[in-house]
Amino acid sequence: MTHLQFNLDFEKIKQEVVQSDLNDVIKSSIILLFNEYMEMERNQYMKNAPHERDGDRQDYRNGYYERDLVLNVGKVKLKVPRTRNGGFSTKIFEKYKRCDKAFLLSMLEMVINGVSTRKVTKVVEQLCGEKVSKSMVSELTKKLDPIVKKWAQRSLKQNYYNYIFVDAMYIKVREYHRVVSKAVYIALGVNSEDKREILGFKVANTESKETWGEFFQSLKARGLQSPKMIISDAHEGLKAAIMESFLNTSWQRCTVHFLRNIITTMPKKGSKEARDHLKEIFKAPNERISRMLKDEFIEKYDSDNRYAKAIKTLDAGYEDAIQFYAEDKDTHVHIRTTNVLERLNSEIRRRENVIRIFPNVDSAFRLIGAVLMDYEEEVDIGGKRFFYREKN
Repeated sequence: MTHLQFNLDFEKIKQEVVQSDLNDVIKSSIILLFNEYMEMERNQYMKNAPHERDGDRQDYRNGYYERDLVLNVGKVKLKVPRTRNGGFSTKIFEKYKRCDKAFLLSMLEMVINGVSTRKVTKVVEQLCGEKVSKSMVSELTKKLDPIVKKWAQRSLKQNYYNYIFVDAMYIKVREYHRVVSKAVYIALGVNSEDKREILGFKVANTESKETWGEFFQSLKARGLQSPKMIISDAHEGLKAAIMESFLNTSWQRCTVHFLRNIITTMPKKGSKEARDHLKEIFKAPNERISRMLKDEFIEKYDSDNRYAKAIKTLDAGYEDAIQFYAEDKDTHVHIRTTNVLERLNSEIRRRENVIRIFPNVDSAFRLIGAVLMDYEEEVDIGGKRFFYREKN
């Protein structure tokens, strides 16, 4: 991708800041930035500066035309450069025409779900400076459906994923005049370059071994290879599906979920010291110290019947919860829990709260897919990596 270098008139920006409120400042800055960027695009296309004589020129500058661009801060009016032969075209509108798909889809689902058009129009007008009609919503849906489906079915053959995080969240969907619960399966991978990528998602009727198996098979059909490790909670159906679907893959039980399972069996009062001890077991710098802390915990509380179930739970699940120690130390803090997916689920939930109840499964797939696409575009951008590797 070509990078253009240009200078902004900061005195003009400063003047706008003094004379405008915050929202107007943002709009004014965007207008200045985009107009200058498009001017540089045209100069690059022309291969000469304004008023520069060139006998080999193929086209001529031909002034500007105005065009509106709707962003989350509101509608801005831009001066779009043009040429006499019409060969020049700016990339600005291509880059920003999608805006925030998930936000617009939230508006769409509000309309479908019975919220009055008047209320939706008012919300959108306050946030974007534009009114949304039913025809616009319909057109938006038609354009986004194939985009989300294509992304959800893309090939996974290009990368090998060392670690895969999987989890399920639950949503409400209207079905046959009833409101029912649906499971949303999500898989996030970390590839050999330590970059995160959303591998896939599925909206299913239940969370079971069979549906998890179908989800994994769909990922494999798209080219996914067995990873080094899969990180998840201890749902029995999920565990069984992982074992059957991915041979020679270790399973890391999320330590946050595991600790929660143990702590719920302990007395609520007077157990703070025991809870802190438990947490240190899985924060230990290596496996040897972790095992030592575990043995100390069992020895210390073994004679107290109030901790009998906690000790039994710890002993039964400990090995699955320390698989992360076999991997590089730099990865431990990230791969011992499913926190990375919990944050992603929170982002989905934030958008889903606008709707509360999806009118059908297709609308749920559409919105969640749009949110995941937006999330993937923002995560680990540039040279950023998921793991911080200490230099030798």
